[in-house]
Amino acid sequence: MLRTALFLGAGVVALAACAQTMTSSATEGSEDMTATADVPDYETTEPHDVLLAEWDGPHGGMPPWDEVEPTLFPAAFDEGIARLEVEIDRIATNSEAPTFENTLVAMEKAGEPLSRVSTLFYTMTSNRNLPEYQELAGEISPKLSQVFDRINFNDALFARVKAVYDARNSSGLDADQIRLTEKVYDQFVRRGAALNDADQQRVGEINTRLSGLFTEFSNRVLADEGKVIPVDAAAVESLPEALQAAFKSAASEAGMNGYAVANTRSAVDPFLTFSDDREARERVWRAFVNRGDNADENDTNDLIAEIVKLRAERAHLLGFESHAHYRMADTMAQTPEQAMELMMRVWEPAVDRVKEEVADMQALADREGMDITIEPWDYRYYAEKVRQDKYALDQNEFKNYFELNNMIDASYYMAKRLYGYEFEEVTGQFPTFHPDVRVFHATRASDGGHVGYLYRDDFARQYKRSGAWMSTYRDQNQLGGEKTYPIVSNNNNFTKGADGEPVLISLDDAETLFHEFGHALHGLSDNVRYPTLGGTPRDFVEFPSQVHENWVLTPEVLDQYARHYETGEPMPQELIDKLNAARTFNQGFATVEYLADAIVDMQLHMNPNPPADFDPDAYERRALEELGMPDEIVLRHRLPHFSHLFSSDAYSAGYYSYLWSDVMASDAWAAFEEAGDPWDPVTATKFRDIILATGDAIPRAEAYREFRGRDPEVEALLENRGFPTGEEPEDR
Repeated sequence: MLRTALFLGAGVVALAACAQTMTSSATEGSEDMTATADVPDYETTEPHDVLLAEWDGPHGGMPPWDEVEPTLFPAAFDEGIARLEVEIDRIATNSEAPTFENTLVAMEKAGEPLSRVSTLFYTMTSNRNLPEYQELAGEISPKLSQVFDRINFNDALFARVKAVYDARNSSGLDADQIRLTEKVYDQFVRRGAALNDADQQRVGEINTRLSGLFTEFSNRVLADEGKVIPVDAAAVESLPEALQAAFKSAASEAGMNGYAVANTRSAVDPFLTFSDDREARERVWRAFVNRGDNADENDTNDLIAEIVKLRAERAHLLGFESHAHYRMADTMAQTPEQAMELMMRVWEPAVDRVKEEVADMQALADREGMDITIEPWDYRYYAEKVRQDKYALDQNEFKNYFELNNMIDASYYMAKRLYGYEFEEVTGQFPTFHPDVRVFHATRASDGGHVGYLYRDDFARQYKRSGAWMSTYRDQNQLGGEKTYPIVSNNNNFTKGADGEPVLISLDDAETLFHEFGHALHGLSDNVRYPTLGGTPRDFVEFPSQVHENWVLTPEVLDQYARHYETGEPMPQELIDKLNAARTFNQGFATVEYLADAIVDMQLHMNPNPPADFDPDAYERRALEELGMPDEIVLRHRLPHFSHLFSSDAYSAGYYSYLWSDVMASDAWAAFEEAGDPWDPVTATKFRDIILATGDAIPRAEAYREFRGRDPEVEALLENRGFPTGEEPEDR
């Protein structure tokens, strides 16, 4: 099923497995409307039909990864698009009067074959984006953009939706049905259904052009991230042995001798943290921060300039002041100004903390007799030295206790304690798209009932995009009268060790693992009636994932799972005490690095009229200077490789959402603390049933108030980061 939100212009985005996104699900209670959503039968005799067909296997079937071949996708997409358009035409030209069932429910059911082929394709472009997939994406993404625009701009279809909308309060619809009707109508209007023909044509041209630019941007960044940076043996001597082995393995895989650092965050960050070789740190740092900005065939500045200008033009055509105002019309924050207000409240104390952190680092470097000024490639290195100096806490020491498989088991322990889910590995029973992928069966601990499946793809490799994300292979739904169960994935980029060697991850990596698993739990718990109501606003979707990071350092998790990878001994209490004492250490850096990106993103997209000669590099420098960005820190994602913004519309004018969500996450974690137990069953059940299970069936602000009894307060976030909270509490 291609849920209604895809028809309304988000199709390419939602299918692209964007970093840390949620899709939708549905459960019991939906009407059996098979008569009104009749679809034709199709022959399944062509080779590409395997990508369109219903999946075989238990619980509604599993993705046929063993059947996936790049050459099959063009014909499969053409066929899937054709089938979808037949279904939409039947809905739009139905001679019966428009009703919720024959219009909205029918739209919810349409497009299942195209949904299946899209899921397979965009999973491959995220995880195994070989050159043949990159070429195909350049052809397929514009096609999808065009078909969704044809649906958005279908006057007959929109007239039926509007008729249902106009009668929503007098036609006997229940609350869920009214909510769905209002969302669908609003999204049609926001994406141009009410425009005149000329403006619709121009919006369609912009959408098609943007889809191509997004693909090209992703491919260029991926090419830069596929490179490795050679370093000599002296540069890795100070690194943990496991990292040395990983960097040696990376060089070997690249056909080189010695050592090499992959140009991805999971490899670069630990190198910058532990390498004593300052020249090598700078070289690795520059390669990493200049991805997409080297005046070569992979340079993205020309793409960014065109994307920004096209977005502004489209927003004006759709009746919005700017792209930021357009993107935020259906978010919790609602306006760019509200998002900026929150960000600037946190910015000043974060910058003040950075000044303190830099002073500590510079003093330590001076004591060591180093005639240097702290530079961005020094920050992680000297922050680690200060951590050891202040707290006697060496990351190399406690990293030995965070073995990847143990942390995966710890996340499953969390799911069982909080929500009653169990996870059994079933790798080998079903096909996967890469040998590293593992599969887990999620069940209810109480009765063994089926919940869903989780695919794990944890390691970095060439042609896999950077970062960490969750995606949904199949939404839970009840539209066909028989329950369909969810299939979700977690995708990370941890550095894989040499054969037979344990994979030791940092505390940050462990929190990332729990974060992405929080997204998975959100998808597995979703319990809404109609699929479109399963998707949540961008500035809510990170909330459930961020709050789950807190369980990494709970005593129960540390005692049972943070065990030394060689001896099996639990983490000593002395080391745990050091971790807790250093809980807010370096939060200035972490906050400023992220928040500067969010502010630059918002300001960039609030500009209603970007100049014809817009220069992304010049804009970035000017914006950071006006913001007062500390010299010692660079943006976490510089614009030339900021995939959140320029590989789709997904997080454009939306990177603030991590902070908006973290306010809720911090405040929600405080609810567990106030209960006196991070595993409090009453609070956990409320969180699952009110926050995780309800999708967007009720407005997210209302859901949060139902869970917490009030609006979230920013003070919990400031306190968690060790920043001053002020004298008077202030609701966000």
